[in-house]
Amino acid sequence: MYYLGNHYRVFCTLMRGGTSKGAILRKIDLPSQPNKRDRMILRIFGSPDQDQIDGLGGGTSLTSKLALVGPPTFPDSDITYTFGQVSLDKEVIDYEPTCGNMATAVGLYAVEEGYIELTEPITRVRIFNTNIQKVIIAEIPVFNGQVQYEGDFSIDGVPGSSARIMLNFPHSEGALTGKLLPTGHPEDLIKLNDGRTFHVSIIDAANVVVFVDARELGLLGNELKEDIDSATEILETLEQIRVKAGRRIGIIQNENGISPSTHALPKIAFVSPPKSYRTMSNQTIDQSDIDILARYISMGSLHKAFAVSGAVALAASAKIEGTIPNQVLPANISQDRLRIGHPSGQLYLESELEMTGSDYQVIRCAIGRTARRLMDGYAYIPASVLTESDIHNENTIISKKGTNSVTG
Repeated sequence: MYYLGNHYRVFCTLMRGGTSKGAILRKIDLPSQPNKRDRMILRIFGSPDQDQIDGLGGGTSLTSKLALVGPPTFPDSDITYTFGQVSLDKEVIDYEPTCGNMATAVGLYAVEEGYIELTEPITRVRIFNTNIQKVIIAEIPVFNGQVQYEGDFSIDGVPGSSARIMLNFPHSEGALTGKLLPTGHPEDLIKLNDGRTFHVSIIDAANVVVFVDARELGLLGNELKEDIDSATEILETLEQIRVKAGRRIGIIQNENGISPSTHALPKIAFVSPPKSYRTMSNQTIDQSDIDILARYISMGSLHKAFAVSGAVALAASAKIEGTIPNQVLPANISQDRLRIGHPSGQLYLESELEMTGSDYQVIRCAIGRTARRLMDGYAYIPASVLTESDIHNENTIISKKGTNSVTG
């Protein structure tokens, strides 16, 4: 980090991973104390501000994502990754959830930055994700000694095509609660304060996700972003279900003051049997091309696609008899693979579960993604964000006005 008298200057890489975009920052370049570090990161993103006009954030939950990276700190890993969801309207960075899309970007970043030696045809990057205390494996294609960027693999929600990066979440069960089924049941009944009841499945795999049958909400399941984001009563109902489910499993202690910005977990999604629908880009998705319709709520609004970590939970739950996703699946599909229909198109996953006593282990859950480095450079932060006492004894800040030294 440079200190230039009226600004700090921090090295930053902007990357797209899957359908997300965010900043990759090295932990060594930031203050070691979390509150000072987060003040700087919020300023880098331009939060709190819905438009993030004075920062690098894109004004949406999908483009306000953070990856903090550093050398491996866990056995048999190549890089350490901490995900942060930077709030748009509050001075909050939520480090509880994880993001598979940004993990894809971190895998590509790791090979580009030399954290791991390239091997052909696939370089497997073992990413230790501190949010879930699990290793995620990114499979980066390599050809003629170089990362293969060009390819014909495409994902809905991202224009064009490039090389496919497979992202595998082995043993992703119990990331937060210690169990794939936190309540011990494939289905639970949630009662709201107004007396309404909803059947849900609470699944902890990569992220904790609450699944609801769209039909219980009075929905078809093929709604698009504008349909849900304008339906304030539906969003409020989903939020009430989410909070009640969070209390049921002990990750929300008090319902007062809870919002998607302050408590991102659990996540919530609604599912329904497959049916033909039109995507946000007016593409027709035929019923025969998908196994399940799913819609994912991110920071209080409908996700334009479907979160990777949420898809891992969905694929795992689809294989467990009695869960809401399992109940809406057609009887004739193979449960080893799952084709999810989301607002921007389709997601394809492969999964393998193993029963262990009364719970399950995720042996494998892999999804194809793409990623691209967009920019390297320096993020500038006003000096007023940190005081002189804040930076005292901070080893990361070693460069003063008129010098050019920087940490390695």
